[in-house]
Amino acid sequence: MKHKSLILFTGLPFISCPVFTQNHENQANQPNIIFILTDDMGIGDLSVYGGTLMQTPNIDRMASEGIRFTQYYSASPISSPSRAGLLTGNHPAKWNITSYLQTKKGNKAAEMADYLTTKAPTLPHTLKSAKYKTAHFGKWHLGGGRDVTDAPGFEEYGYDEYSSTYESPYPDPLLTATDWIWSKKDSVKRWDRTAYFIDKTIDFLKKHKGTPCFVNLWPDDIHTPWIGNKEEMQLFPADAESEKNFKTVLIEYDKQIGRLIDRLKEEGLDKNTIVIFTSDNGPAPSFRHSRTNQLRGCKASLFEGGIRMPFIVWSPDKTIPKGKVNKTSVISAMDMFVSICSIANAPLPNSMFDGEDMSKAILGKEVKREKGIFWEYRRNNDGAFPKPGNEKDRSPNLSMREGDWKLLINYDNSDVMLFNLKNDIYEKNNIAEKYPKITKRLKEKVIKWRSSLPKLE
Repeated sequence: MKHKSLILFTGLPFISCPVFTQNHENQANQPNIIFILTDDMGIGDLSVYGGTLMQTPNIDRMASEGIRFTQYYSASPISSPSRAGLLTGNHPAKWNITSYLQTKKGNKAAEMADYLTTKAPTLPHTLKSAKYKTAHFGKWHLGGGRDVTDAPGFEEYGYDEYSSTYESPYPDPLLTATDWIWSKKDSVKRWDRTAYFIDKTIDFLKKHKGTPCFVNLWPDDIHTPWIGNKEEMQLFPADAESEKNFKTVLIEYDKQIGRLIDRLKEEGLDKNTIVIFTSDNGPAPSFRHSRTNQLRGCKASLFEGGIRMPFIVWSPDKTIPKGKVNKTSVISAMDMFVSICSIANAPLPNSMFDGEDMSKAILGKEVKREKGIFWEYRRNNDGAFPKPGNEKDRSPNLSMREGDWKLLINYDNSDVMLFNLKNDIYEKNNIAEKYPKITKRLKEKVIKWRSSLPKLE
């Protein structure tokens, strides 16, 4: 393993986006953008969203000083495809990423590639063309690790600096003393990882002060195993997935997010900076659905608990309203590519994107979504795709949302479910038979979309 040291849709499968022109005045005002992608965090993990497990005062403070969204969706209910959709602005299956990346044998069973191809457009590459400095600090999980030793390096995706964990092309040796996700021998202990990545983020911004920066800050604390401090490490592995350990980890994680905001202010780095906070997919375990605010589903499910995520935008900029709660704008992770490029005044590559420009919503406007959102998960049933333990949380393998309507269906046309999320956010009442015309229309759209996705070559 190599080591290097060092932060949109109609019924058609893909849409093209206009190319923005860049001028010197806008370039001078380009904001720093820090994108925090929490690993396996449920919407109910945060008290500002009504979560009851723990208080999260620092993340709540971000929301009180910024905007909180209630209808943001990940690109997938599991790690690697959710990250691929965010990074490329495409449905992850377009690039043959359908489940979590693992061994070559496991990847083949899931009908997917061993890593994200460098042929895909990536957000950091595009921002570099607009004179941004780019960094990735945290979990990667888009290639590298286990027996995949030929994954492209971070620089091939457009990053100037990087520090990452085990499942990456260049695991940071301070985090990976052994060939696994974590160990007692790691120089930077598991409970100190987020602090480590935040320090790298601050150092990167200080080094490039006066130049616009884009940082992927992707911590992995909230993903199991939960090792909250030195004392609790002695409990591993017996209690590594206990509710007690989770609470310990969440307290520290909230503390570190607060430290990031405070450091930005102390260093004068908060000026012209936007911080976006969200999660890659739903939680597991969900602890009686408390981590999803009782939404049906969890990680590895296309029900709301697996794909509806917290989404907070923080900035000291006076143009962003403070304490606003946006309950109307429906946003997808696949919107982030074109939206962030719009905010950064970065010209888009000549490519096809599946998201739409929701930059006005990110900056404080109420924006109505024009296009549907599509999801796929569990392409086959040979065990390559993890399933929720609770059978009621196991969804069909396709879904789409259009307006308030959400359809779920298997690719073979079985197990059809229709919900009106405005009236039934908990997805309790299947009304497919009550609304046959709507069901038929959405079925045709989602099956046509799924049929357009490529097969692994």
